[in-house]
Amino acid sequence: MAYHIGDILEGTVTGIQNYGVFVALDDQEQGLIHISECEHGYVKRVNDLFKVGQKIKVMVLDIDEYSKKISLSVRALTDDPNVTENWHRKHYWTNRHLDFGYQPIAQSMPQWLEQAEKDFGVPEIN
Repeated sequence: MAYHIGDILEGTVTGIQNYGVFVALDDQEQGLIHISECEHGYVKRVNDLFKVGQKIKVMVLDIDEYSKKISLSVRALTDDPNVTENWHRKHYWTNRHLDFGYQPIAQSMPQWLEQAEKDFGVPEIN
């Protein structure tokens, strides 16, 4: 069977390693769920999440054209519990209401020196 990136499939866990989980997709094809794609957040032990023979739903993340290796994910099928609605909202800061502009330094320097004298007691330079 030909698989495509984005396909959601059911497979059977056939092996567990420290770096991930091997999943049989059919009689001939097998894929790997890397430890980073097992669940949101830090995964200490893959053995705590999966057991050999377990049926799981996975998403095809990538298919290597040369080696035909299939990368799978369980994490892609679940919502991230740390992301809230406010996380997706973009906030923009703008200065369009402020009267800033580009002025020559020589024009601003007298104000800066006057302010420095008030704030820090710096005597004027003659």
